[in-house]
Amino acid sequence: MNDNKIAILTDSGSDVPQEIKEKYNVKVIPLKIIFDDGEYIDKVTITAEEVYQRMDKEIPKTSLPDGEMIKEMFDGIKAEGYEKVLAITISSGLSGTNNMVRVIAEQYEGLEIFVLDTKNIGIASGFTVAEAALQVDRGVDWETLKVNLTEGIEKAKVFFYVPTLEYLQKGGRIGLVQSVLGSMMNLKPIITCNEEGIYHTVAKVRGKTKSIKKTIDLVEDFAKGSNKYNLAIAYGGETAREEAEDIREEMKIKLPNFENFYYDQISPALGVHTGPGLIGIGVQILD
Repeated sequence: MNDNKIAILTDSGSDVPQEIKEKYNVKVIPLKIIFDDGEYIDKVTITAEEVYQRMDKEIPKTSLPDGEMIKEMFDGIKAEGYEKVLAITISSGLSGTNNMVRVIAEQYEGLEIFVLDTKNIGIASGFTVAEAALQVDRGVDWETLKVNLTEGIEKAKVFFYVPTLEYLQKGGRIGLVQSVLGSMMNLKPIITCNEEGIYHTVAKVRGKTKSIKKTIDLVEDFAKGSNKYNLAIAYGGETAREEAEDIREEMKIKLPNFENFYYDQISPALGVHTGPGLIGIGVQILD
């Protein structure tokens, strides 16, 4: 454990790279996925692949972790000897998780808890968690950590392409993404989170190949002027895996100054709202 006894807690909607979770003992509050036959725990009792396979027949709902479970996680953290907690969650504009954690944290005794709303989702939120882990490991003090992480939020971004808006609509997560004309004209929106942490469209491109090219352009644009950044690709389901591999190779050439390049499937709970075939490209500015 780090000397300054700071634990890191996040939720499963923040796609934290597996190696970071393991190396730095990052605690994860799992979101729940609800099918007609019962409740499943994100990444614990159901995999992303199982979620996508079942979506042809039934689109599940997702739900927040309950307060009791969050409280138990704080109990576990305290029992391990930590004194402070950085609780970093997906956008409050997309999920009630942040609010739930904040309410429990305010009432919880025996730990100093700082709750951070990343105003982001998936790997973009995961980037902030990874950065927190690295800074805690380097021994950055508590007050500085809070400032650094808050200021770092706008340096992380994910742009994603979804083959259809059907799932975002059904899940009520459509935010500011206009969807009516899109499907008629084969226009594929590229979505990101705005300053409020709500989904909005950054570009509309006709056809898949152009959409993915445009997504890469947006990442390049966000990273330009920076000499140090992290990159990530998140994909939704096996159907998108090969494509994600190709994009990764292309990006290594276009943006060679990366420190880390993370690559993984998105969390099942996010997959519920975006459907199979998603490609998300994340970038985090480090300088």
